[in-house]
Amino acid sequence: MIPVKISEEAIKEVKNIMENKNIPEGYGLRVGVRGGGGCSAGGMNYMLGFDKSKDSDKIFEISGIPVYIDKSHVMYIIGMEVQFHEGNDARGFIFVNPETQEKLN
Repeated sequence: MIPVKISEEAIKEVKNIMENKNIPEGYGLRVGVRGGGGCSAGGMNYMLGFDKSKDSDKIFEISGIPVYIDKSHVMYIIGMEVQFHEGNDARGFIFVNPETQEKLN
């Protein structure tokens, strides 16, 4: 089971970045959390970036993109969806909880 979903728009943007921004060979998309703590997502900041895999990672492949998630972060992102928003007001990746439709950074 893959713990996080990535929307079609986000997949296209990640592939675009990997192809056009000189992301080194062997790097994948790192999905994780920063800060906070406890059992809820309160105070958590979700993060995306490009990185090499580490021994503590679970490794997945989503639409041809290697995705790395630290084993200790998996429980915080289960069920989340990474979306890419492009509008007049903002452009970027967001995390969405599909159950509540709450958008998180």
